[in-house]
Amino acid sequence: MVANASGSPTGGGATITTTGSPTITKYSDAIDAYTVYKFTGSGSITASRNVIATCLVVSGGGGSGTSVGGGGGAGGYTDGSVVLTTTATTVTVHGGGASNTAGGASACGTVTSAGGGVGGNHSNNAGGNGSSGGGGVPTAGHTSGGTGITGQGFSGGSYGGSGNVSGGGGGAGAAGNGSSPGTAIGGIGKQSSITGTATYYAGGGGGVSAAGGLGGGGAGTGVAGTANTGGGGGSSAAAGGSGVVIIRIARSA
Repeated sequence: MVANASGSPTGGGATITTTGSPTITKYSDAIDAYTVYKFTGSGSITASRNVIATCLVVSGGGGSGTSVGGGGGAGGYTDGSVVLTTTATTVTVHGGGASNTAGGASACGTVTSAGGGVGGNHSNNAGGNGSSGGGGVPTAGHTSGGTGITGQGFSGGSYGGSGNVSGGGGGAGAAGNGSSPGTAIGGIGKQSSITGTATYYAGGGGGVSAAGGLGGGGAGTGVAGTANTGGGGGSSAAAGGSGVVIIRIARSA
């Protein structure tokens, strides 16, 4: 698949070649015109000359724990710049974790994000660490939410001491809540306008009977995280949402 990114500082266009069949769209704003490559699976991108591109890398969300387990932590949210060259830049997009499993990491060249932490399980673990942490559960020794990675996400909610309630998974924009039934909401994700439309990604999975975080987090009634958002899985055996890599090239790049 080949697309042309028109314009450059010297007035010459760069030919962009991809593998992995990304969706290609274009939009303009008051600053510039852009071509956007959205990868929902792994692939690569190559330019006929050096081009500076903007990347959003969202990793796979963590799965929730079983048996009213903690909400899964959101996949990592990382944005940055990468120089595309005549040597292919590798794009890696990982899926969300199954129940009781952390999410997978994603990358666009040197711009990377870690997978979301797994939700806590009453049988044998607290909320798992990851890009965002999984929620804790009301079992002795397992009450803590997992920790997040600075710049990618926040911690999962710890058990709030009220009934048989698990914590919500952390999101890219805020920690998960762990207070009481129906309020152990997954942490909110972060918003990006890289595609030309403001969209939230990487919301944490909800704790027991609670909503998932804005950005694809699954509700805490066993709802999976939304595909290609990196949302965490909602409480009670739900998978995390798969990741996504979005690359934007400006006409003036």
